[in-house]
Amino acid sequence: MLTKKEQRLRRARQTRARIAKQGVARLMVNRTNLHIYASVISGDGSRVLASASTAEAEMRAALGASGKGANVAAAQSIGKRIAEKAKAAGVEKVAFDRAGFAYHGRVKALAEAAREAGLQF
Repeated sequence: MLTKKEQRLRRARQTRARIAKQGVARLMVNRTNLHIYASVISGDGSRVLASASTAEAEMRAALGASGKGANVAAAQSIGKRIAEKAKAAGVEKVAFDRAGFAYHGRVKALAEAAREAGLQF
């Protein structure tokens, strides 16, 4: 019997294998109970081209005194921020890697905010 984490990592592996065949940059999302993280990784998987998270000092300041990064509003701001950073790095098209997490709630909010900010996937 697989644990909940092993199941998620198994789903993530399948997605990453499919994205690797495409050879495009991937927008990888990870979430914890406290924060949400996003990174744009090059097509060959060798470099991180852009990253954003609610754990960054300036994002924590923007989120207010509580510094709560575990809500939809925080995920939306990270989505916008990662799209801006990716465009600055010259990346327009990415494959969305949700790392085995359900496309729901914070993960969905981040993806939709990145799309609205002009990232294509």
